[in-house]
Amino acid sequence: MNANRSTGRSANPLEAFLSVETAGSVVLFAATALALLWENSPWHASYEHVWEIRVARIGWLVDIDVSLHFLVNEVLMTLFFFVVGLEIRREAHDGALASLKLAGLPIAAAAGGVVAPALIYLGLNGDAALARGWAVPTATDIAFAVGVLALLGKRVHPALRALLLALAIADDVVAIAIIALVFAGGLSLVGVAIAAAGIAGVLLLRRLGVTTEIVYALPGAVLWIGLLDAGLHPVLAGVVLGLLTPMTPPRPGVPPPAVRIERLLHPWIAYAVMPLFALANAGVRLAGVDVAAPASLMLGSGIVLGLVVGKPLGICAAAALAVRLGWCALPPGVRMSGVFVIGCLGGIGFTMAIFIATLAFPGPDALAAAKLAVIVGSAASAAIGLVLGARLLRRQ
Repeated sequence: MNANRSTGRSANPLEAFLSVETAGSVVLFAATALALLWENSPWHASYEHVWEIRVARIGWLVDIDVSLHFLVNEVLMTLFFFVVGLEIRREAHDGALASLKLAGLPIAAAAGGVVAPALIYLGLNGDAALARGWAVPTATDIAFAVGVLALLGKRVHPALRALLLALAIADDVVAIAIIALVFAGGLSLVGVAIAAAGIAGVLLLRRLGVTTEIVYALPGAVLWIGLLDAGLHPVLAGVVLGLLTPMTPPRPGVPPPAVRIERLLHPWIAYAVMPLFALANAGVRLAGVDVAAPASLMLGSGIVLGLVVGKPLGICAAAALAVRLGWCALPPGVRMSGVFVIGCLGGIGFTMAIFIATLAFPGPDALAAAKLAVIVGSAASAAIGLVLGARLLRRQ
């Protein structure tokens, strides 16, 4: 692989992004395997102990002991969501989401890929406690999905890769909205005011023409603390900052701040933050999950079927309907068979799905069953996507 591309410094932002995601998926897979092996080894007690180690304490406005697990899930994942916000910002400015005509297909497909898995899950889990997990099978993991698609090599048309990326980013937008609206606690007006002050600080710095990116970290921290105090998930601060990052080049020949920061952070997210998240959250003690218990069985079945069946069904049905109604058109070189393949790969939920599961299920038993179902469903979706891709896609 070209060294420039592997570090995200390619002149083409899309190619740089796909290159880093493909390589990062290998590291993410290794971290997942290590987490599962560690949690099911004779040293499994140390797995939970390590992540509960206290590393700091927040005493300003909120009083929180920061464990290693909190550091990964709430602090480092804010950087992950910051890059997601930058991706959305870039694609909405001059990429696959820049106009309704371009965005019609991925938005329609993403909508179908959210509704169908949610309906399948709710059809199997009507109990109020388990129904909170309806959003778990609606997410798509960009890194794993792009990495698996890359295994199909020259069978994948470039437009199909771009469509998968646009679909996954649109899917992320929905996931972010779900996290903000569904999993918010009781709102604190003081926290909302603090968060608003952080946003105002970012806008003021932009108005003053401040171009030193690190300066924005201070109002970003205020926004993060405000969201935490308000009862909203603090990682949303990353999304807000990403969406507020300018796309106007400071001078000719220099990339816009949003593109420059994304190129800088994306390799760190792909090779460090996401694998750390997987290592801290993918560990499921298989002996501790009673898959025969009715609640665990229905919960797990809802997630697995949502990912494996609901995702491709919803994506393909919504895409076909949108094309049939004339709202959008398939990109040149892409057929519905290709859309079906990326629909299957859309069932690779993993990172975002596990993150939503940690919000939906505070209890250890339900959370363990949900994590196991996400891993099983994502692996099955990857395998099905590979097999169908080898059969349905023509070599370019």
